[in-house]
Amino acid sequence: MSDAHLFAVGIVLAWLAGVRAYLTVFGVGVAGYFGWLDLPPALEATTSPWVLGVCGLLAAVEFFADKIPGVDSAWDLVNTLARVPAGAFLAAATLSPDGELGAGAMLTGAAVAMGSHVLKAGSRVALNTSPEPVTNWTASVGEDVAVVGGLALVFAYPWVALGSALLVSVAVGAMLWWLWRVVFRRKGGETR
Repeated sequence: MSDAHLFAVGIVLAWLAGVRAYLTVFGVGVAGYFGWLDLPPALEATTSPWVLGVCGLLAAVEFFADKIPGVDSAWDLVNTLARVPAGAFLAAATLSPDGELGAGAMLTGAAVAMGSHVLKAGSRVALNTSPEPVTNWTASVGEDVAVVGGLALVFAYPWVALGSALLVSVAVGAMLWWLWRVVFRRKGGETR
């Protein structure tokens, strides 16, 4: 893969980590472990049985925790501490030909992971105000499918995956902005 392709892969992996860090690391590790992908040297750490076991277990816990209103927002808050560093690592490790993690790539990965994490967490907070259980389950399953699909797509078609991540980010950001305006316009009308 060219450096440009590796850049796209690193950015998309960071974006996916901002949504589901454990599932992303687990997916990369499984693909490397079974030889489906030739991982850069720094990403080979994800193939460790310990990393696979811990990330697999935490991905399973997150699968269920993310479907419960209120618990999902608490989970998102706590997992800011995992998602941002995971995104930084995945981006830097993807771009590291010699196993050395570059500070610029780590900062870029952290920023991308934080961006997708904020969009995910913000949308879930908004969804928690709607009738349940349909909206939480639908959003959570959509996120699961997006991460698994993104992992499958990023290594085969990195530019398509990057474009898809950008489109989803813009769409979710626009939806949250619109919702914010509607809610505060309504609240401003009630106080008059």
